Amino acid sequence: MTSYMGQHHFDVAPEVKAALENGGAVVALESTIITHGMPHPQNVTTALDVESVVRSNGAVPATIAVIAGRIKVGLSRDELEWLGTAEDVLKLSRSDLPYAVSANRHGSTTVAATMICAHRAGLKVFATGGIGGVHRGVEKTMDISADLDELAHTPVTVICAGAKAILDLPRTLEYLETRGVPVVGYQTNRFPAFWSRESELPITIRIETPEAVADLVTAKQELGLNGGILVANPVPEEDEIPMHEMTGFIEDAIEEARNHHVTGKAVTPFLLSHIFEKTGGRSLETNIALIKNNAALAARIATALARRIG
Repeated sequence: MTSYMGQHHFDVAPEVKAALENGGAVVALESTIITHGMPHPQNVTTALDVESVVRSNGAVPATIAVIAGRIKVGLSRDELEWLGTAEDVLKLSRSDLPYAVSANRHGSTTVAATMICAHRAGLKVFATGGIGGVHRGVEKTMDISADLDELAHTPVTVICAGAKAILDLPRTLEYLETRGVPVVGYQTNRFPAFWSRESELPITIRIETPEAVADLVTAKQELGLNGGILVANPVPEEDEIPMHEMTGFIEDAIEEARNHHVTGKAVTPFLLSHIFEKTGGRSLETNIALIKNNAALAARIATALARRIG
């Protein structure tokens, strides 16, 4: 495993450690989906299924979380199941991670925190559902996810289904471009909108295969360019909720949030809960499908990268 400052705060699972030492493929997975993203028991079932998808596509899964101040890179089944019902679990981004470690707290990792921990442990590929981004009304709130800046300077390739569609997608893409983050459309010319396969936003880089993504990652590293790469992978067609349907659900949820004076960190969970109800649970089914789809692609990219390094 890569040597780095702060290594004594990490517990790397034996399976993950062996894969890293032998030049194998490893895929990092976040843990907020377990603690804050889905209800129990779907959260645990989905997390286990996603790990299985990674394995079936030739890589080792490494779900990342903080338990009692220890950064766990790879969770045992017991740890994962415990996390699915645990209470008083912090939602960790870059700003919260050192506190959770220093105070011996439990925490699940967002995209930003997962990228940090993955990079420190020597992992190069990370699968998630959707990244955070620029929030609607940013001109008043200045609410921009730390995920975007993390992508600008942490060298991890992130596979997602775009940004969450409740965000300001045009400004999110503009921010990523400003920060120099390559945004890749995997077999698409349009930026995916999480539950929907595409938005109206074009993507200038289209790549067709995992091997070509690995070529891009390698070239970026050889050029000495900082930061990661965002691979936007549309949800499978049979699982999507088309954008013309989702727009109505999203606008209705935003209006409800305004009527109930929901603000700050409470906005996103309120919107997602409202959308879940209005779609009759379809939004959760699509969320699960896209995460599995991203995990499969991430494993194939990690495998292609491992072959190059080997």
